[in-house]
Amino acid sequence: DVGLLVGSTPAAARKPMLASLAAGDLPVLIGTHALIEEGVQFKNLALTVVDEQHRFGVGQRLAVRQKAERTPHFLSMTATPIPRTLGLTLFGDLDISILGEMPPGRQPVKTRMVPPEKRADAYTFIRKQVNAGRQVFVICPLIQESDKLGVRSATQELEKLQRDVFPELASRIALLHGRLKSAEKEAVMAGFQRGDVAILVSTSVVEVGIDIPNATVMMIEGADRFGLAQLHQFRGRVGRGREESWCFLFTDAEDPQSLKRLQAVVTNQSGFDLAEIDLELRGWGDLAGYRQHGKDFKMASLLDAVLISDAQSEAVRLLDRDPALDGEPALRRQLSAYRQVFALD
Repeated sequence: DVGLLVGSTPAAARKPMLASLAAGDLPVLIGTHALIEEGVQFKNLALTVVDEQHRFGVGQRLAVRQKAERTPHFLSMTATPIPRTLGLTLFGDLDISILGEMPPGRQPVKTRMVPPEKRADAYTFIRKQVNAGRQVFVICPLIQESDKLGVRSATQELEKLQRDVFPELASRIALLHGRLKSAEKEAVMAGFQRGDVAILVSTSVVEVGIDIPNATVMMIEGADRFGLAQLHQFRGRVGRGREESWCFLFTDAEDPQSLKRLQAVVTNQSGFDLAEIDLELRGWGDLAGYRQHGKDFKMASLLDAVLISDAQSEAVRLLDRDPALDGEPALRRQLSAYRQVFALD
């Protein structure tokens, strides 16, 4: 009664599955972005659950709605709400539930910002962790070197760690990125899960869906190149066992805005708190359109609960007075556009 649809699902299995789905004989379908492709049709879609919501754009979420004649119930889950979603919850357009407790036995991940002069100390700490039988993630913004961006790449980092930093661990340091073939990626991850690989150098492909309880260190190169949500997701790859874990944010940045963002990650363990900071820094985008961040109008404070409550009360009074908004044609047009993209958010 449960189907699985992903990009690699063979045509021989895909065709009868989609036929069963369209006929209403398959009650539950789990999948990746493959679920929103053309040809995937539900007879009576009643509930949509989106995990890792921040990985989907507005248009992709809207595509799910178009799979049904009526708008289905919608449950969105994420450790790091995007600014647009948080903005919608602030205006009362989304109900929200927060799981504020960690799973039993887990400890908060200790997060530190590492300037260039402290790099050697961090390497010494990582060596001690590996010698104690633990494992390490090393995240880089790029696969290959770039003269324009001037940040460390995954391939560069692999060579440096094997040759200069941890030569005694060279055979236990592996590379993972999106350009590897599926079989190569699976082999690397299998080695990491078995413990054969002690240090995994990777790009952002490990941001979600990776569970290695023995990994206790997340080392992020060029941390200022990542967004708050990504940094929090990376941090969530460690601290999944009972051992104490650390997240090191390596940066050469000196501009105040970048350092402010990184300090927010150091100070805040909650993804929701980080989402609020992200909202303040980037804005919530176009709530009646497709942009998921940016500032379209000014408020004394983006998180001014009293002002938002007053605006909601005024909206209710206006609708009681003029339900069809006949006297507010510009507002009626804006709401019509809003409904089109808000259907699943």
